[in-house]
Amino acid sequence: MASTLRSGNSRWRGLRQLTPWLLLVAGLLLVRFSKGAGFTDAYALISRPFWPGSAQREWIQSAMDLEQRSKLMLLERDNQRLRGLLGLAQDGDADGAVSAAVIARRPRGWWQQLELGKGGLDGIGVNDAVLGPGGLVGRVESVTPATSRVKLLTAPGHEVGVWLPRSRRHGLLVGLGSSRPQLRFIDRDPDVRPGDLVSTSPASTLLPPNIPVGVIQSVNERAVPAAQAVVQLIAAPEAIDWVQVHRR
Repeated sequence: MASTLRSGNSRWRGLRQLTPWLLLVAGLLLVRFSKGAGFTDAYALISRPFWPGSAQREWIQSAMDLEQRSKLMLLERDNQRLRGLLGLAQDGDADGAVSAAVIARRPRGWWQQLELGKGGLDGIGVNDAVLGPGGLVGRVESVTPATSRVKLLTAPGHEVGVWLPRSRRHGLLVGLGSSRPQLRFIDRDPDVRPGDLVSTSPASTLLPPNIPVGVIQSVNERAVPAAQAVVQLIAAPEAIDWVQVHRR
């Protein structure tokens, strides 16, 4: 009997010695399969009365203020864009031009062409001038009864005659396949400087006269045979979703 009691006590002591290790293994397995969620919850419960502090409240308030200002700025920009589109449509109705929505672009030809949702049935024809909010963007290249394809001023090789109202010098605007076309002058001394306005010629017969096109961004006076300039278009092709077509 005494030996039985001693063996039972030894097993109990062995089990008591293993208990901490068993608990440790169980805890590790719990952490492994719960991915530490229990510790995270426990920390959140313990620290909740102390959070957020004054510094965190200021950060949160600052972030909320920044969010509100950003929303207001975006709404104001969208409002201005919609006002410009409305004015474009009203001007088109007043002078007989056709207002049309941009319905498609080609990702590989982003700076080359636009597809419009109006065509021959609306009186649009090839070589009609296409204006966006602010100025000329291109000319109609082809027409179907319901759609039109516009060749942008930025399309590679697209050439349009323009002039500088300040100096009354003419030049050829050439598309390079990027957002900024190049202006090539005829005169060796074109009297051009950054900031000069570029527009269609008042004597133009292919395009409506005196239509704003862009602004001179930089000038290369060493170009051969005459000076050249980089032009920033007023109506940015990448942001246009509505245009006005001036029928010839």
